[in-house]
Amino acid sequence: MTTKEKILVLGGGFAGLNLVKKLDKEKYDVALVDRHNYHAFPPLFYQVASSELDPTSICFPLRREFGKRRGKGVRFHIGDVKAIDVANKQVITNYESIPYDKLVIALGTTNNFFGNPDLINEVYTLKSTDEAIRIRNEILFRCERAAVEPDQEKRRRMLSFIVIGGGPAGVEIAGAIGELKRYILKRDYPEIPIDDLSITIIEGTDRLLGAMSTEASATALRDLRQLMVNVKLGRLMKTYKDNIVTLDDGSTLYSEMVIWTAGVTGTPIEFIGSDYKPGRGARYPTDDYCRVKGLDNIYAIGDINFLESEKFPRGLPQLAQVAIQQGKFLAENFNHNRWDKPFRYKDKGSMATIGRNRAVADINKIHLNGFLAWMAWMFIHLISLLGMRSKLSVLINWIWAYFSYNTALRLLLFGAKYPRRGSMWDKG
Repeated sequence: MTTKEKILVLGGGFAGLNLVKKLDKEKYDVALVDRHNYHAFPPLFYQVASSELDPTSICFPLRREFGKRRGKGVRFHIGDVKAIDVANKQVITNYESIPYDKLVIALGTTNNFFGNPDLINEVYTLKSTDEAIRIRNEILFRCERAAVEPDQEKRRRMLSFIVIGGGPAGVEIAGAIGELKRYILKRDYPEIPIDDLSITIIEGTDRLLGAMSTEASATALRDLRQLMVNVKLGRLMKTYKDNIVTLDDGSTLYSEMVIWTAGVTGTPIEFIGSDYKPGRGARYPTDDYCRVKGLDNIYAIGDINFLESEKFPRGLPQLAQVAIQQGKFLAENFNHNRWDKPFRYKDKGSMATIGRNRAVADINKIHLNGFLAWMAWMFIHLISLLGMRSKLSVLINWIWAYFSYNTALRLLLFGAKYPRRGSMWDKG
């Protein structure tokens, strides 16, 4: 009897999930590690944060996916990846050590605070479902608290929101809070004057959505201003302390809730038995076949992959389509053991939504905006969700919200703090 090669995949995002579903389970013993037992859909995190969608609508259990035809045979391990023991070819999580013959790193990225790690304790981030729920609860609580506050100055301080970063995530969450101010506040919170809520988005470059066309940037700027969002371009946040945001020009803004979407960096991993260090942005430089340079039998795909080319000298864009295409590409190479055709990214365009009937899309050389772009954005995101239940749930929520300007999801659900989780027998 022959023993199948063990392929271990770290991360159940777009890259990792597409890889394991396409791998030949007759040929390989396939396992996947993730800190969560579900696959989340990051492009819709902002809709959870703004109470437009329920978290379960954009998350799908990994074990259920591995029970389907294409996922059958994949073993799932829950855990945080702590280290890779290169010499002994095993991955160490907070629960176990897992051996591998081939290792694929698809852990994605985390928040980049650009040398100011203390910000993690001060700002709200939007890189996971948990973080989106945290933002949702804080926004709702501030609205409820402000509704019973008689002092106008205190109300205005409670409802002072700042978004750092003018990329798609920043524009989308700023637009969602702008819609709350323009359409929802006067109906659900009649005690709060509209002018008491302020929302500002700060971008360090001279335009929003810098990776998209100038037409898309101009449309996003116009639409945000129509939603009563203050836009500051060409400004960087230097510090945030005691609710004061200090910008690089010395000016200051007061905000009790800062949402950080300004940058990402690779998820950190320790390497044992090797002095290997990741490259720029904690991403892993690879060759054209996603093989990590300087490490044997280790591959990197998705946002954590750094593949230079003439068209992308700073690496491929950290987009879902890159991750999906690399996952499928690497699976084909493994299945057929062919390494003669290099990976080439097929750019299918970029999209961002600013609010109801407001979106921008760059598809090849075609630029769309307004209602048509918004419909295209919804269609693409809807078909990309896992599971028919999720698709139907999101579609029904969107239709209901479109005609009623309402959602049943503005519920403050903090969860109980006690009792604490019991200790496992092996943890003492």
